[in-house]
Amino acid sequence: MTGSVLQFTCKFFEELTLGELYEIMALRQIVFVVEQDCPYLDADGKDLKSWHLMGRNEAGKLYAYARLLPEGVSYSGYASIGRVVSSPEARGIGAGRQLMQEAMAQMGVLFPNQPIRIGAQQYLIKFYESIGFQLDGEVYLEDGIPHVEMVGE
Repeated sequence: MTGSVLQFTCKFFEELTLGELYEIMALRQIVFVVEQDCPYLDADGKDLKSWHLMGRNEAGKLYAYARLLPEGVSYSGYASIGRVVSSPEARGIGAGRQLMQEAMAQMGVLFPNQPIRIGAQQYLIKFYESIGFQLDGEVYLEDGIPHVEMVGE
């Protein structure tokens, strides 16, 4: 399945169907809570102010997701991309790269000329650098996982 092209949709929170919201929350919990063994409050209030980018396979299954946040929701002076996640069954097909390329394109439309700041898991630094992000800060722990802030445009 290498090279599979995902189909993307991007919706503001209030435009999501209940089914889409359920899929998003389930995927985030599968990866962040269960797989990464990281109990945390996922429903942090930021979803309500964000755009939700969903990447689906040819069968319509949610394979990749990211939350696109306006300036000031996560960082003062920066828009942000968060909750970046790929389904375990989508790994190795380039879903993460497709997701981030689409996220960057959407950010340019939704928040033109706005710099972007992310909190990246440390092991993904090279991945985010390959998309154009640069380190901006020291390593910190978030829910027991090493992270680093990165900026991009």
